This record gives sequence, C-alpha cells and structure tokens, in this order.
Amino acid sequence: IAAPEVLSMLRIVEDRGTLETAHRVMQICGQIFMYAIATGRAERNPVPDLRGALKTPAIKHYSFLKANELPAYLAKLEAYDGSLQTKVALRLLLLTFVRTNELRGAQWTEINWDKPEWRIPAGRMKMKELHIVPLSRQAAATLRELEKHSGNRQFIFPNEHNPASFMSENTMLYALYRMGYHSRTTGHGFRSTASTVLNEHGFRADVIERQLAHCERDTVRAAYNHAQYLPERRNMMQWWADYLDEIANHDIEER
Repeated sequence: IAAPEVLSMLRIVEDRGTLETAHRVMQICGQIFMYAIATGRAERNPVPDLRGALKTPAIKHYSFLKANELPAYLAKLEAYDGSLQTKVALRLLLLTFVRTNELRGAQWTEINWDKPEWRIPAGRMKMKELHIVPLSRQAAATLRELEKHSGNRQFIFPNEHNPASFMSENTMLYALYRMGYHSRTTGHGFRSTASTVLNEHGFRADVIERQLAHCERDTVRAAYNHAQYLPERRNMMQWWADYLDEIANHDIEER
C-alpha cells in the first residue's frame, strides 16, 4: 500500500468536512503500518510521506464571559426559575471551574467535608490523574444545599429521568441558552473566565494551571502532582468565591 492510496482514502473523510477525524485516521493508519512492519506484514510506513497533505483543522475557542459581564450573569443565574439542580450545577461550575463532564459525573463519595475538598478520581479526569478541588465556603454551602435533595443518591446531579445515571450533557447548556447566553458562553467557557480573572489579579500562572488540571504528562510526577501548590490553590479558590460574591452584591447595590 503506497502513500497515494492512503491519501485517497483520507480525502473521502476530509471532503466531509471532518478534518480532525481525517487527521486521527491518518495517525491510526501510521500505527497500523508500524505494527505491520514489526510483524513482517509490510516493509515501510507510507504515512510520514503525507505530512502536510491534509487541511489543518481550525482551532475552536470556547466563548466565555469577560469580568465585566459576570455581574449580569450572576443576577440572571440568581433569578433562574428552572430546575434547582441545574441552577446549583451552574453555580458550582463557576465556583470550581472544572470541566462540565467532571461536574456532571460527580459522586457524593468524592466529597471530603472535613477538609473540605472534592477529589475527582483519575478515571474521570481528562488527564487521567487524580484532581483535588479545594471547596470554598460558598461551594461547600452550595453542596450542602443540594445534599438535601440528592444526598441519598450515588450522583450529586442525578438524571431526572434515570436517577441511577447523572445529568445529561445538554442540561446546563440549554439553561444557558434560556438565560440568553447562546453563543456568548458555554459551561467550558467558565474555565477561561476564571483563568483570565485570576491571572489579571496576580495569582501565579502555575497555580492556576494546576487547578485547571492543565499539567504535564510526566507519568513519574503524575502520582504526586494532585496536591501540588494545594495551600495556594485553597487560598485562590476562596478568593475567587469571595470575588464572585463581591461583584454580585455590588451589582445589586447599583441597581
């Protein structure tokens, strides 16, 4: 099998407009050819010859709220008249700035009330490493409020139609649409909002990145990184929660 034959197959995928898939398929083909060479089924790997032949996928950036947009958002969230569970989920997403799937799949056994902190197991993390989320007083109080409703369930945010599972991926997104934030932000966008504000207020970039679980993939260090900068992270998470309260209250006073 020569490079033009592989490229002909990849063009079919590329022509559909699924550029990321085309690049993934090319990568998988390269792995197959390397295995074929190692087992005597092929003499060379034609995939490296195709470097640059496919269109490059455009980088998609998540929409996110700027600092001056947060007071209005917090006011709309406070007035949200939909499901209490969804409202609490959106509040916790902003307070903890974890990924949406990490929040949706959260279980009560992951919460340590004594610390207090939320320990997300490696299996549920994008980087496959245990992640600690220090809980601010506000985040802990929000969870206590929700505990009255779902504390007897496995999941903190059980699915309304199937309590044995957890909240669907579109629940929070549709709530944001309903609040008037279609194309203006996403659940993932709160990570960018928090990162921007915290950087602007002088918190160390390494501490912010560690709390965002943006860490290097060093398997030797991975076992120890979950607690890296933890005292600073605790202070930062409490500052962030206090900051959100302050701007929300300031907006109320102005109105």
